[in-house]
This record gives sequence, structure tokens and C-alpha cells, in this order.
Amino acid sequence: MNLLIAPWLPFRRRDGSQEYLPVTAMVDPEIIDLALPREDFQGAAYQFLIGLLQTAMAPEDKEEWVRLYQTPPSIDELREVLEKWQPAFELDSAGPAFMQDFDLLEDSKASSIEIILVDSPGDNAKKQNRDFFVKGRSNPKFCKACTAISLYNFNSTGQAIGARYRTGLRGGGPITTVVMPVEKNSSLWEKLWLNVIDIEFLGCEKPSVESSHTFPWMGPTRTSENDEEVLFDQVHPVHMYWAMPQRMRVIFLSEDGLCDICGRRSNELAREVRIKTYGYNYKGDWDHYLTPYGKKNNKPNETSYARKASEDGIGYKYWGVLAFEDSDGSGSVPAKCVTDYYQKVEIADDVGIEMPDVFLIWAFGYDLDKGKTRGWYSSYMPLLALSKEAYPLAKIWLKQMISLTEDSSSSLIKAVKEAWFKNPKEVKGNMGYISASLWETTEHDFYQLLMELGERLSGDAPPQRFPPEIAAHWYRTVTRQAAALFDEFVLSSPLEQLDMKRITRARKNFKKRLHQGTEAKAFRKTGRLDDSGQPQSARAKQGETA
Repeated sequence: MNLLIAPWLPFRRRDGSQEYLPVTAMVDPEIIDLALPREDFQGAAYQFLIGLLQTAMAPEDKEEWVRLYQTPPSIDELREVLEKWQPAFELDSAGPAFMQDFDLLEDSKASSIEIILVDSPGDNAKKQNRDFFVKGRSNPKFCKACTAISLYNFNSTGQAIGARYRTGLRGGGPITTVVMPVEKNSSLWEKLWLNVIDIEFLGCEKPSVESSHTFPWMGPTRTSENDEEVLFDQVHPVHMYWAMPQRMRVIFLSEDGLCDICGRRSNELAREVRIKTYGYNYKGDWDHYLTPYGKKNNKPNETSYARKASEDGIGYKYWGVLAFEDSDGSGSVPAKCVTDYYQKVEIADDVGIEMPDVFLIWAFGYDLDKGKTRGWYSSYMPLLALSKEAYPLAKIWLKQMISLTEDSSSSLIKAVKEAWFKNPKEVKGNMGYISASLWETTEHDFYQLLMELGERLSGDAPPQRFPPEIAAHWYRTVTRQAAALFDEFVLSSPLEQLDMKRITRARKNFKKRLHQGTEAKAFRKTGRLDDSGQPQSARAKQGETA
């Protein structure tokens, strides 16, 4: 099966119907989305198609990008463009095979095909009956379509499956960000093309289909028995979309049956995969175009690290690092697709093509902990295209809004522990779910105020100071929700287990920390709020009226 010819991807049409079609269907204006059978596959398929476009038809400059954004190629034109790339996308081949080792690995032990699912339980978990959340299937079988996207997803997620196996070039469990239109019924082409970056911006030559610098499976694997490293400047930049840290060869059989993932009938199925250690050992600074990065302690000489998902999800806590560069603070750098998007809006305006100032960031990824899969998270966040003058103000104000929640959530955890336990400092265990509750209950208000700030900063008379009414709304939202959650958590225990004296003392200390903490004071000062969280001007007017 060739992945550029076969109808292997499920697409969703504007009328709601779904159909398996070749990749060229992505330019059909009636195709509005993909329809993969798993959420992580959906994210992987987006990365696959964006990577394919970035590799095969990256525009020369932003003017060409704008032209193709407005007028995409036809299906026949795209088929012609992709024709020369077909040799790199054979899935079942004795020669180079998509996302599989150049060697057939015939001397390697075969494992269940299930191992290429990121959330599959390991052999030890099955033996010890610890596969609580994802039960191991008995002799599972995958169709070729699900095998292909599983291979891509597994290598892209970068999970190591044991000692001497390598992680991905973004580490294990990176956050992926994709710029998306607000309108859900926009074409799939628009959704994908927004994330393709022009060659002029990247400053690189066009890739070659025959080279392992582009597709690692097109040549002998750069093995790493002696910790040999593969660095960014040793391969073509688009290699990042096709990185292959794992050495694998899938065993396809002529067998009629149903795929255990998508449920479709197939006469060729995979039950096993051969795996070998010491694959590509990606090291150093890799600037993946769809991933935000940071530096430890913001040290300029430190290697950048890809932002990772965590057990409290991907909410607005991450918004600042996903949307804004903060070289002077946390060292955060958004994904290139995000920073490039801001420039695309400006270029589109210059040539008289309208693009909305508000798009979405689709952020997704697995939370991995030492090879264990703890969860899959996916979130949509507003992305504002602001002027160069408004950008620094928005960054400062929004960072302070997020900092207020961070400080309040830490105080909330401490207060709940003080109410629950006689010796709270000695209590071990994960209390992250308490913090996550505050982020979740304030998320809607954050995005609502974010949009309002964006409208004001884009208006004819943008504010130069944090609007007090917006600051007051946010301050009240966070502090009131934190106080309400304290009561909810603490008073949910049976009455006979409640120590009301300890609860009362903890609540009093909590309210003091909530309003007199460093971040709360700084936020009130920036927003020109009084101690109660009201705008100072409003309190003055009330005094005059009285």
C-alpha cells in the first residue's frame, strides 16, 4: 500500500458523511476534517498531512503562501506534485518502508503489534495485572491504515519502550500545537495550510525524496550503540516530521478479518512487529515547527526542551507559553507555526486578502511519565493577531492573569491540606486534582476576557494600562472560585470526620493568603484595584455619590 495513492485516510465532508480517500482529498473544498478512529490518531494524521505539505510543496515566500491559501491546487495538481514522493511512502515493502527500519530485522524478536500504540500496556503490566486503564488485547490485529498511522503516532510521540530504545527528537510526550480557524466548517485545506511555513522564513533548501536526511527509512539506520547522536544541522529541517527513533519492521499477513482499532474488514492484517534497540539518537536543539519550547532557568546556553503535557491537562495555564515569546522571563518560545501565523496575517492584509484576526491553537499530547502513559489531553485556545505595539502589553497582562491563578491554586492546595490533616507538611501524595479544579472552573472567563482584551487592543484607541474593569472581573473570578472550591473539598467529608476548629483556622489563613499574597497584591496594583478587588475609580465615584 502506498500512502500517497491508496484511499487509507477517513475524511469528513461538509454534509457530515465520512469516506476513506487518498491524501489528495485534502484540497477538496467539501472536505472539512479528518475522522480517525482515535483522538491521538486524529492529531497524528494532522501532523502527517502538514508534514507532507511542508515537505512536498512548501511555498517559496509568504506571497505564494497567501496565494495558495486563497486558491488551493486541484486534486489532479496535488496528485502530480506528490507523484515523485511516492517511493518514500510504501508501507509494505522489502525495500524502504514507511516509518520502518531500512533493515528487515529478521534476526529480531517479534512482539505483538499492539506495542506501537502509545497507550498500550507493557508486558510487565499485563503479567502483573496492572493494565487497569487500557486492557491488553488477546492477539490483536491491525489493518494497514491503522498500522500506518500507529507507526507515525508512536515515533512522533517519542515514547521509549525500554532500556536502549530511543525517545523522539522532542522527547517523550511533547505538546503539539496546530493553528486552526475559528469556523469549524472551514475546509481541511485551510486548517492544514495555516501551519505550512515558507522556505524564505526557514532559510533552507528543498528536501530530496531519496535522502535519509529527509526520510530516515530511505537509507541505513544511524544506529547508536555507542551513543552516536543525530543533530539538527546533520539532516534536512523537514526530517523533524518524519523522525524515526524506533527500529521496527511490521509483519503483514494475508488474512481476512476485522481490524481491532477501526473495525473495518481487511484481507491483509498485522499481528506482529520486529523491534530492535539503538535507533536514531536525537540530541541537541531541535526546533520542531509544531511544538513550543523552553529553557531550564532561562539559561541561554542550555539546550531547549519541548513543552510537555502534564497530569492537570493542557488548559489556559499553558496559553502564555503556547502563544507568546518570553525570552526575558521563562525562556518560552511558541511553535514556529504560531509565530509565523502572525506574519501571515500582516502579509495577507498587505495584498488585500482578509484573514480573521482571531484563530485557535489546537494543543494536544500525551502525558508520559517514565514510559508510562497517564493520559491524553486536547484543548482549543484563542490565538490573537495583535499589532507590534499591542503585543507586549497583552503578554504582560495575560501573564499576570495566569500568575494570579497559579498562586491561588497553590494556596488552595495548602489550605485544603491544613483543613484535612493535623500535620499537613508530612502528607505525601498527589494533590494536583485540587489545583486542576481551579484552572478548569476559571477557564471560560479567562478566554472571554482574553477576547475582550484583544478587541480593545485592536481598536482605534487601545488602552495603555490594564483596563480596571477587566482586572476586577478576573480577580473576583479567581478568588471567589478558589474560596468556593475550598468549601467544596473540605466539607465533602462525612460530618463525623470534620474538625471544624481546624477547618475554620485553615479557611481564615487561606483567605488571608489569597488576598495578601505577592501575586494578588501585584495584580491589584496593575489593575488599579482596591483591597476588595474593585476598581479604585469606581470606589471613588461611590464615595462622591454618597
